[in-house]
Amino acid sequence: MSNVTLNVEGMSCGHCVSAVEKAVSGVGAAAKVDLPAKTVAVEFDENTVSLDAIKAAIEDQGYDVV
Repeated sequence: MSNVTLNVEGMSCGHCVSAVEKAVSGVGAAAKVDLPAKTVAVEFDENTVSLDAIKAAIEDQGYDVV
């Protein structure tokens, strides 16, 4: 398992947290959003999902991974 913390811009509320966590879960990874820090801690299996797919899932929700 790999653990990565991503900086994500555009999150501002509980809906944002839910949207990001659900999107990451949808590609087969686990996410924990830290709204004040604007970060998303992601745990994933490199053999089943790529970091690029996780970033794309977040960006598809309208947020910017920086």
